[in-house]
Amino acid sequence: MTSEIVPSGRRVGSASAASFGLGVVAGALGYTAVRRRDRAAPTAEPDGWAPILESLQTAVIQLDADDGIAHANQVAENLGVIREHRLEPADLRMVVAQVRGTGQPRTGELELPESTIAVRVHVSPLPADRILIELIDISELHRVERVRRDFVANVSHELKTPVGALQLLTEALADAVDDPQAAARFTARIQHESARMARLVSELLELSRLQGAEPLPRFEPVPVERIITEAIDRGRTAATAKDIELVREGETGVTVSGSESQLATAVGNLIGNAIAYSPQDTTVTIRVGEARGWAKISVIDEGIGIAPDDIDRIFERFYRADPARSRATGGTGLGLAIVKHIAGNHAGRVEVSSMPGNGSVFTLLLPSVAVPAQETAPDVDEMVLSR
Repeated sequence: MTSEIVPSGRRVGSASAASFGLGVVAGALGYTAVRRRDRAAPTAEPDGWAPILESLQTAVIQLDADDGIAHANQVAENLGVIREHRLEPADLRMVVAQVRGTGQPRTGELELPESTIAVRVHVSPLPADRILIELIDISELHRVERVRRDFVANVSHELKTPVGALQLLTEALADAVDDPQAAARFTARIQHESARMARLVSELLELSRLQGAEPLPRFEPVPVERIITEAIDRGRTAATAKDIELVREGETGVTVSGSESQLATAVGNLIGNAIAYSPQDTTVTIRVGEARGWAKISVIDEGIGIAPDDIDRIFERFYRADPARSRATGGTGLGLAIVKHIAGNHAGRVEVSSMPGNGSVFTLLLPSVAVPAQETAPDVDEMVLSR
């Protein structure tokens, strides 16, 4: 558990838009309490504030002079910081003690114990020895920051490998000027590593665009047959090199709404993945179905399959179920992450079914041009396919 609490007069990093209102409730309640103190008992609670506090998305807790809970709205209850009418987190109780001792408000961030919730905290003194605590859930901001740090670390690691390999290979090539065979071998390896680094940079840029760096392209009706034709053309060279047959089957005339180039990239990545993880002389099947206004594009291979422990993670950036094989095929670990984001940007999803040694089935579900706005995507098992 980490904490960072400082007097509210000091800056504490960057704050979310929601934290702009920290202290506003405290000031209003403090003013009302002072006014009421002049006219009534100092411990009286303003009758009109209870429904207002309950309507806030910010957690608000008011403590009495003995640190008991005088009031807490439902958002505060849901955060789990209250147990048996007392404050639960020790760090939060410590901040309350500091505010009582100094008479000064304090602001900062806390990670709640036994949870993944992070909150921005503002603790203010009120008249009659009362304390007001405001808590804003910033867990999503912390999660995004962790993702950003992991992403930068992963990119640095992934780029370091081909760059280091290129450096060694060029040194070896310089020493092999009198050995044409060795020079040719090192040159081929340099070309391979250069192509891998170029793919990595290209896919990083593509993933950045898909995650919101650029606005989504205009969606238009796109025939699924045209998407599959383009995707197969992209994978044909790799399939021919391994004597893998690409077979298309299922329904025809299915149309989806979206970006043709992005959808062709998604299906192409699924086909390329199937080819990379399939042995020679096998078949990769691309099957199309439609039900309830939703299109289903399945890519079925006869490859090595995926272990159950890996299935939940294969759409993560840079995750490889078989790192050695992926590096041997030049894989970047970004292909399936790109598929996931393209599906999400098209209000669809991607699913996988696989067992080690029995091949895999990757399924892309996309709304067709006629899907009603309120309709949800059916389960994969509901989709009836023509054979």
